Amino acid sequence: MPFKKLHADIKEKLAQFEITTPTPLQIKSIPVIKSGANVYCIAPKNSGKTTTLILTTLQKLKCRAIGHAPRAVILVENKEIALQLYDQFLSYTKQTSLRVYVGYEELHLDVQKSEIALGIDILISTPKSMNRLFLMNGVSIADLQVVSVDDAEFLIQKSNYAAMLSITQSVKKCQYVLYAEKMHPMLKRFEGFFMEYSKKVVIE
Repeated sequence: MPFKKLHADIKEKLAQFEITTPTPLQIKSIPVIKSGANVYCIAPKNSGKTTTLILTTLQKLKCRAIGHAPRAVILVENKEIALQLYDQFLSYTKQTSLRVYVGYEELHLDVQKSEIALGIDILISTPKSMNRLFLMNGVSIADLQVVSVDDAEFLIQKSNYAAMLSITQSVKKCQYVLYAEKMHPMLKRFEGFFMEYSKKVVIE
């Protein structure tokens, strides 16, 4: 069972939330994501994609703060979703030293730069905001281990697609995990860029 092989802090938190049984997506995807491969996780709504993202991110970072630069970046469509995901992450990280930060287009870039410089582990942002931070050298990618995209369908919009490609051109060595309900041709096209040698976990 995937939950049994997770970090002790995560298992403790799952027990608090009375989450005992992994979903079919979690059973199939958690071991693949833990292997370090680039992964497309394709599954219907309410199949546990966002929880899988949170659990595997915490597992990757071993539930503890290290250094100052983000080690995980999570990209979402907009400010509203970013703030929701931030709250979900906080519910899992309260008893850990992990530092979670949320940024979005409406928040001034200089504010984001100065707050990120104080030290974070997980950065939740939108592709456009993240790309602007990169262009301004507002965030270090030296320690970046994983980039995940929640509900990645929004990347088929041209501006988001372009921002995503720009971000990934700056990041050389990193794991990418994309979560979506369907494998859109535009998402599949990423295989020619940063999703090379990717694995697919599909739940009908």
